[in-house]
Amino acid sequence: MAPDPRFAVLFEPLRIGPVTAPNRFFQVPHCNGMGWRDPAMLAAMRAVKAEGGWGVVCTEEVEIHPSSDITPYVELRLWDERDLPALARVCDAIHAHGALAGIELCHNGLDAPNHWSREVPLAPSSLPVIAGIPPLQAAAMDRRDLADFRRWHRTAVRRALTAGFDLVYVYAGHGLSLLEHFLSRRFNARCDAYGGSLENRARLLVEVLEETRALCAGRAAVAVRLALREDLGTGSLEPAEVRELVSLLADRPDLFDFCLAGWDADSQSSRFAAEGFQEEALRGLRRLTPKPVVGVGRYTTPDAMLRIVQSGLVDFVGAARPSIADPFLPVKIREGRFEDIRECIGCNICVSGDFTVSPIRCTQNSSMGEEGRRGWHPERIRPKAREARVLVIGAGPAGLEAALWLGRRGYEVALAEARREAGGRVAREARLPGLAAWMRVRDWRLAQIRKLPQVALYLDSPLTAADALEFGAEAVMVATGARWRTDGIGRFHTSPLPLDPALLVLGPDALMDGNLPEAGPVVIYDDDHYYLGGVLAERLRLAGFTVHLVTPEPLVSAWTRLTLEQARIQRRLLELGVELHTSEAVVAGFADAVELACVFTGRRRSLACRALVPVTARAPEDRLYRDLLAAGAGRRDHPIGTLRLVGDARAPATIAHAVYAGRRAAEELHAPEPRRLVRALPRALPRRRGTGARPVGIGG
Repeated sequence: MAPDPRFAVLFEPLRIGPVTAPNRFFQVPHCNGMGWRDPAMLAAMRAVKAEGGWGVVCTEEVEIHPSSDITPYVELRLWDERDLPALARVCDAIHAHGALAGIELCHNGLDAPNHWSREVPLAPSSLPVIAGIPPLQAAAMDRRDLADFRRWHRTAVRRALTAGFDLVYVYAGHGLSLLEHFLSRRFNARCDAYGGSLENRARLLVEVLEETRALCAGRAAVAVRLALREDLGTGSLEPAEVRELVSLLADRPDLFDFCLAGWDADSQSSRFAAEGFQEEALRGLRRLTPKPVVGVGRYTTPDAMLRIVQSGLVDFVGAARPSIADPFLPVKIREGRFEDIRECIGCNICVSGDFTVSPIRCTQNSSMGEEGRRGWHPERIRPKAREARVLVIGAGPAGLEAALWLGRRGYEVALAEARREAGGRVAREARLPGLAAWMRVRDWRLAQIRKLPQVALYLDSPLTAADALEFGAEAVMVATGARWRTDGIGRFHTSPLPLDPALLVLGPDALMDGNLPEAGPVVIYDDDHYYLGGVLAERLRLAGFTVHLVTPEPLVSAWTRLTLEQARIQRRLLELGVELHTSEAVVAGFADAVELACVFTGRRRSLACRALVPVTARAPEDRLYRDLLAAGAGRRDHPIGTLRLVGDARAPATIAHAVYAGRRAAEELHAPEPRRLVRALPRALPRRRGTGARPVGIGG
């Protein structure tokens, strides 16, 4: 099918050195929490990206040597020949769908603590290791170390070519790589030929680039990934230096990939950065080099992608998170199915997989990370096993996802929602400051459900157990969500707080329903530690209240360190004038005050307030499920042979967990048995087809 003429430029092939990308969609390197441990799962995930039309699909960073060991995090490795089967498997999976395969070779320098390998960390200067603040210091590299590093990189390039990669990265971005540490005056205090002037600080990068090009000549393209700027404090790489550096490197790589440093600047959540937020930093760089340029900006809309290519800002639309949310984004643009694009919401739950050393997940794309482990696909699902009517109760994220995929399997589905609006917690939270993009979770699913005549949505339809029994469905899935507790039970307190009835206590649900206190000050007690406590504090402060945020953790919204948001959240609250009380817990409430206790010393003090908002734990809304269970539903001899409790109604968690639970409920209905988790191990090195650096046409 020919693409919509308006977007034809996005599907034009483009040369990158000796290879040709079939289109302008470029999945830049991104982490995934699987790496060397789960290469088959990783290969399946990258293969789906290629199947979905991404013309270039890259790995995450690939450690080139044991001295770049970033344990406990799990990325790919290319330490020796034993790592080739895993890399070849990923490469072959990408090639199977006609995309170019890129590999990002990396030495992490100061960011590599080498916990597993116990190698001495290496850096331009003798400084403490920055990853996880361990009691380790890196050795300042001498000439022998520099020669070793160049040799390790050359060896890794040869292995990458053996594995069949078409594009080899020289990585100097995100504040995470040895080559960028040499470029940065913050980390490079050398007085030799590798320190001082920008030309000297770039010397190692130039040497590595030239050696990589010599090895790849005619076989694979060479890309360089550079930080546009560093937000890393005094001495950071500045925009003017970046422009000078691009001019210096202009003809050496076959492609420039621009990012920001550190990683939290490059992957800002939608709460803090809009689509295209990197454009100002990118502007003008394309004119400094005759080589193609790729840049990112969490682009989710076809018009924005078209604009940045047509304007000459970039040659390739780079994406990590949008390619996770919708691996088939290019195919949908090509086919003119714009309403089917599953747009990234910028929540950064995908990033948390890297930090928790677990397979990547996505709030929008329930199949992400499960392509190889459970065999899920973002666009397809096996047909129903037999005829059956299914009743899904609750149109929150879990219920919407279950109804959508049950409908796609071919089941007749009734989706009943007690409220007048679908979306559950998503519809309420998306109206809080900075979270508007989260409404895409609801809106995309509703739009897809409307295309399925076998799925009927009933709003303003609260159901009792008798109603559900009378409906006549063979399978009932209860996705009635959860409500926030108001008694203070959470992690710190596992029994209710002593609260004076004269103190106004408002739960998060009441605030999200628009029930604000008549007067302040207001104390938010955050024992949840994700985003909601901070967002509610922002909401109340913007409404003019004096707000105190109390948390037992040393930082506010502490879990958001795993979504790269914590520092920005704390900064925003401080700038708004929210009073922060960290490492303290609310232990009692009185008519006009709460009592706080230090979590370390137990020392107590009073804090005046007119209202308390506990953001602690949630109580599952499972009464309907228990009533149905008591009526015999779920037994083989009962008319309702399948009864399932889904999402927050079973175990409150993130929206991503709820969406996943909905997909799983749909996948497993009438399945012979749940698919077992597969821990994928590398197979023997497959037979090579040659260099793998052949041009790939648009129809390849």
